[in-house]
Amino acid sequence: MGTPNGDQNRLGAFLKHHRLKLDPAALGFPVARRRTSGLRREEVAQRAHISATWYTWLEQGRGGAPSAAVLDRIARALLLTDAEREHLFLLGLGRPPEVRYQKSDGVSPRLQRVLDALDPSPAIIRTATWDVAAWNRAATVMLMNYGALPAERRNILRWLFLDPHARTAQYDWESVARSVLGAFRHETVRAGAADEIAPLVEELCRRSPEFKAMWQSNDVRGAYGEAVKSIRHPLLGTFAFEYSTFAVDGRTDLSLVIYNPATDQDAERLAALLTDSVAERASPR
Repeated sequence: MGTPNGDQNRLGAFLKHHRLKLDPAALGFPVARRRTSGLRREEVAQRAHISATWYTWLEQGRGGAPSAAVLDRIARALLLTDAEREHLFLLGLGRPPEVRYQKSDGVSPRLQRVLDALDPSPAIIRTATWDVAAWNRAATVMLMNYGALPAERRNILRWLFLDPHARTAQYDWESVARSVLGAFRHETVRAGAADEIAPLVEELCRRSPEFKAMWQSNDVRGAYGEAVKSIRHPLLGTFAFEYSTFAVDGRTDLSLVIYNPATDQDAERLAALLTDSVAERASPR
């Protein structure tokens, strides 16, 4: 049995606070003869499938370091949000929990407005499985008319390996493909989405010998976060972009990708394209 310390005391206070917020009736417990609001300690322990004594010690700051599995069960028992669950792990173990993949349910109107405000820089939001979930008008004009595609075809890996336009648009396609695939492998595992991408990997291995060979090489790259990319537009020629990727706060399933024109000349050309009445007809797709 550990001795009380600052972290254990803060953990105990956090557990007690969230225990007292719960409604016993809503969780199937009797409400008669209760001196305080919320659940009793033994009721939380029952919901978490741990001993009442052990849970009591945790609240009293003398239980020692709990395991990740115990904290996860307590988080579910207390109906914690993802942010509260992360805080629980930081207090109990000094680290955040391992990522639990959650399939994206799309982007909020606020995120879409952020994308729109980035014009004339093309910008997209991609999921942990590299599906394009949202985009701005500059991305439609410069990269791809995502809105004209069915949702299942808006995957960056599927486009890169199966669409012949990708080879035309990318300088040194093979180098780009290897870098993207290495980052994809790393990021999907880090996001806990390894099982989720299995059908996509199977399909691409079947349809693209080059994907199959690169995937079987097991190459892993760091985050595909910052680079200078040259992209060929079919009508307007070559553009240079500073490519940057940012995490979306509070959404571990989403990343914001911005293609910022690398030169003033490219920025002016792209801005003119967006204001041109033929912009949509100039789209790559």
